[in-house]
Amino acid sequence: MVKTSEELELMRVSGRLLASVFEMLDTVDLAGLSTMQINDLVERFIREDCAARPASKGQYGYEYVLNCSINEVVCHGVPSDDVIVRDGDIINLDITLEKNGFIADSSKTYLVGNVSAQGRRIARVAQDAMWAGIRAVRPGAHLGDVGYAIEKHAKKNNCTVVREYCGHGIGREMHEEPQVLNHGRPGRGLRLREGMTFTIEPMVNLGRAATVTRDDGWTVVTRDGKLSAQFEHTVAVTADGVEVLTLRQGETVRV
Repeated sequence: MVKTSEELELMRVSGRLLASVFEMLDTVDLAGLSTMQINDLVERFIREDCAARPASKGQYGYEYVLNCSINEVVCHGVPSDDVIVRDGDIINLDITLEKNGFIADSSKTYLVGNVSAQGRRIARVAQDAMWAGIRAVRPGAHLGDVGYAIEKHAKKNNCTVVREYCGHGIGREMHEEPQVLNHGRPGRGLRLREGMTFTIEPMVNLGRAATVTRDDGWTVVTRDGKLSAQFEHTVAVTADGVEVLTLRQGETVRV
């Protein structure tokens, strides 16, 4: 779980490259595009511009380079030629990238055009919950501190966190130990050490936390049909705090 300084430097490279994928997407008008067009755009950029490998493609039999989760879709939305991004949608794009044997993982919920007040609110709460979790990361803290901070922020805003899915250790493999839950008790769970790397990725629902998986076996949606949003970064525990390895240009560090 603990990375050497050399391994951390390689993870920084992967993180910077993945950040550039989102920086590219920030310039794209997603309205009117199919989710498959977005998938193909991201694959070309990762392979050609980043000279890297889309780590999700082929993982667990998954055929695509990203998950695209729109509105009530919590996570694992599958790209399709038939699903068109519309004005007013919120869409989470969850992308992984491998370079030099190390993987970075990040996601962002995009607000497309004229998004409702509820859509903007759930995206803001999810993003702020992620940063609340990141702020809890430091040597000697516990994973329970991270999950507690995430859920506390969601509850304060009358939202819920999804419990079936969570963050995870990351490095040479996409999913390593430990699991990083989006709920917890302060002072409980694994004690954090310098050099640990993992993702923090709260999925926050406007309504109840309950989810259901659609018949495709991948797409997870809110059981009550209400909106859900997610944000994710890959982080490393440093000597005195935390480093966000997938931080994008212009993104404010809230630690």
